[in-house]
Amino acid sequence: MSDFTGTDVYQESFDPKAYLEDYFRFGEGSLGDGFLKFALKQYSDVFSSGNVKGGTLIDVGSGPTIHQMLSACEHFEEIIATDYTDKNLEELEKWLKNKPGAFDWSPVLKYVCELEGDREKWMEKQERLRRAVKQVLKCDVMKSNPLEPVTLPQADCLLSSECLEGACKDQAAYRSALKNISTLLRPGGHLVLCGVLNTNYYMVGKVKFFSLCLDEAFLRDALQAEGYVIEHMTIAQREEKSMQEMCDYERSYLIVARKQG
Repeated sequence: MSDFTGTDVYQESFDPKAYLEDYFRFGEGSLGDGFLKFALKQYSDVFSSGNVKGGTLIDVGSGPTIHQMLSACEHFEEIIATDYTDKNLEELEKWLKNKPGAFDWSPVLKYVCELEGDREKWMEKQERLRRAVKQVLKCDVMKSNPLEPVTLPQADCLLSSECLEGACKDQAAYRSALKNISTLLRPGGHLVLCGVLNTNYYMVGKVKFFSLCLDEAFLRDALQAEGYVIEHMTIAQREEKSMQEMCDYERSYLIVARKQG
């Protein structure tokens, strides 16, 4: 077990550059490769199906990453990226504005474009995403309005990858956070959740961060209790058995759930 990581520790000690280097150097054998291949394929399938689309998508807890938005940007008119820590928001803005020193996402972009049928269109997709992200906002999932003081019209889709697991100290907090973010979604809209199961921690550099240990039964129950109908759920076993010291997750999951009226 790992001790819960408070918001002050995230603000002070979460290093977005180390996180990107540790988990998102795609194709270089990092721990993130297995999860990324799973997540990118699932996102591609979900959004290319045509069932999840609309005007606005809010990405809850974007961190310093863009991989989760790459397939979605083809099917939504605007994307709103959000995160709790200022350093993550700055790192994300750096890439969106194509500033020097921004993380190189080209291997991930090429992989997603290959999944979608044309690897050579990665630069077009890069610019499409940059145009699609209209706002980058502060977010706290433990607040009844997570985007306070900003109030937005309810979105057509909420996307969240590995956010609630880090933000919530126990199952009661998870249910509360799910209720809070659900206020951002219109009735009939979709929630796309992606993350890892049976994990207690992950390392960023030399700092250990807490992760709430979740299983499939709890996720199903929490979503149904909040008024969602689960339309799709995929779970995959972790491929790499090494690097347990970086993160002890066992499986990856992706869920598509529709908010009832």
